[in-house]
Amino acid sequence: MVTSSQDVLFETEADVSLINTDKYSGTFSKNMSTHIHSWYRYSAGFSSEWVGRLICQEKAHDRTHVLDPFVGSGTVLIEAEKYGIYGIGIESHPFMARIAKAKLQWRENPESFKKHALAVMERSRTITPSIEEYPALIKKCYPSDVLGSLDALCRAWMQMNDNSQYSELTWLTLASILRECSPVGTAQWTYVLPKKSKAKPVNPYDAFWSKIQLMVKDMTYMQKIANGPRAVLYQEDARECKSVPDRWAELVVTSPPYANNYDYADATRLEMSFFKEVDGYGDLQEKVRQYLIRSCTQHVASISKDTYKMIENPLLKPIRDELYEVCKHLDEERNHHGGKKQYHTMIVAYFLDLTKVWVALRRTTSDNALVCFVVGDSAPYGVYVPVERWLGNLAVAAGFKSYEFDKLRDRNVKWKNRKHRVPLHEGRLWVHG
Repeated sequence: MVTSSQDVLFETEADVSLINTDKYSGTFSKNMSTHIHSWYRYSAGFSSEWVGRLICQEKAHDRTHVLDPFVGSGTVLIEAEKYGIYGIGIESHPFMARIAKAKLQWRENPESFKKHALAVMERSRTITPSIEEYPALIKKCYPSDVLGSLDALCRAWMQMNDNSQYSELTWLTLASILRECSPVGTAQWTYVLPKKSKAKPVNPYDAFWSKIQLMVKDMTYMQKIANGPRAVLYQEDARECKSVPDRWAELVVTSPPYANNYDYADATRLEMSFFKEVDGYGDLQEKVRQYLIRSCTQHVASISKDTYKMIENPLLKPIRDELYEVCKHLDEERNHHGGKKQYHTMIVAYFLDLTKVWVALRRTTSDNALVCFVVGDSAPYGVYVPVERWLGNLAVAAGFKSYEFDKLRDRNVKWKNRKHRVPLHEGRLWVHG
């Protein structure tokens, strides 16, 4: 039962106090040893353990409806199901929305899933691979024999795809092993580096079988301890949250994209290329990037001429003067750098998008709602952007009562090749309804 599992996890008040002290609660690393969450590694996620503690704390305060407008790989929704509260999630990245929806099928019969997945694996051994039509990135990332095995698994899955939950869980099994089977390197934030190599890539069939075993074990475990309502995930825009009822959410837990020029569309290019959803980098704009919060310069090339016009948007009035100064500084600074990246446009577009998120959240949250954003500040070209303060001010302007920020950890301090020396940090922005 949910109650007994909560008692085991939170034995003392000191355990609950970790909600406010764990400096790594904003990172995904611990999730790789946690049931269900470990099925797919998504570096943009945050700690499932911390989310679970927060949900239990707020459940005791009668907050039983949680919303995550940036679902990612589904951490908040899985924890909501685990601890018996209602959950709604929004995810606009089509590939990540599919990953999260597949993970939410953990309630299905584990043995039926195992039977289906093993049948796919057996059929794949009878299939002659065909690797000629794969995008160039895939051919750079896999030796022909490894790609052949993955191709056979994929073709077998397609042949047996009956649109069931078991078929989707099997698709997730294949998607989740693609990186560990590649001998090429990946950066911390999952960009693919074909010119670098890792020591021990895994054989596709070994990886596939191991992941099946892990998933069956996790499903069995979760079904013993969790019996909460099923969470709902919508693939749509967080700037609108159109499928979320008015005043529904009593708790919001999320981590929006950071304003640090990371291209979330490119983060899944390997997987999307393997499944032939994109053919190359140029396809990402149409297939993914157009749906996302504008947090990187790849989003904004076509609107750079409208940068200063966007600043005049009434939604940005609470931060307009400071935003203008930062934007002007970035505009001038880019002329001294080879790439001449349009950070000035990106920063304006980013805060305009997040302002729309706050407006949507004000509509969808109750009067006493608690909102937690895990956020990090930014300093493109060494020009500091006070992200949490600006977001807090925009939240209050959207109708929330107040905000506060607690720092979790310093960021980027270990890198020797940093392009600037401005101290950065990560923390939690708490907003009160």
